[in-house]
Amino acid sequence: MTRMAGILPVLLAVICLLMPPQPAAAQRIGPVQSPILTIDSDRLFAESEYGKRTVVEFETLGAELAAENRQIEQALQDEEQALTEQRGTMEADAFRALADAFDEKVQNTRRTQDAKTRELNQALEQRRGVFLKAAAPVLETLMREAGAAVVMEQRSVFLSLNAIDITDVAIERLDAVLGEGESPAD
Repeated sequence: MTRMAGILPVLLAVICLLMPPQPAAAQRIGPVQSPILTIDSDRLFAESEYGKRTVVEFETLGAELAAENRQIEQALQDEEQALTEQRGTMEADAFRALADAFDEKVQNTRRTQDAKTRELNQALEQRRGVFLKAAAPVLETLMREAGAAVVMEQRSVFLSLNAIDITDVAIERLDAVLGEGESPAD
């Protein structure tokens, strides 16, 4: 891993050296002229109109699921309390059957609620994927305008100038193209 980390700056330097300089007439107007650009994809999503709307929607869905979980938890606690109160009035075998059935119910409920949480997380990741797919043409245009050969995730770069970060420009352009996007089913 450390050997790979040492190779990355050398590889980037080689890419920069191999890029032919563009004549002044061929240079395009863009955010910056650089063979390498960086972007913060998390900020790109979170600060775009599409991302903001998505975050609000999924926070609402998450809060609804949390409220449902609290209601279920309370109902199960009440049922457990009632079962505990019956214990003294029942035969041991009959109580054990009820206790086992209750335990199975708790386990099934937990699995169901965990599945809902996973589905919600997967839906959010799917929405991020839709967003990033829609972002690709915008990022490609920015890359061409800057004369860049690569756009790297900012977190993958050890050290860079802020001038090569195109996140703000990409957010502006994506907002112009996507706006808030489609409904949650998009």
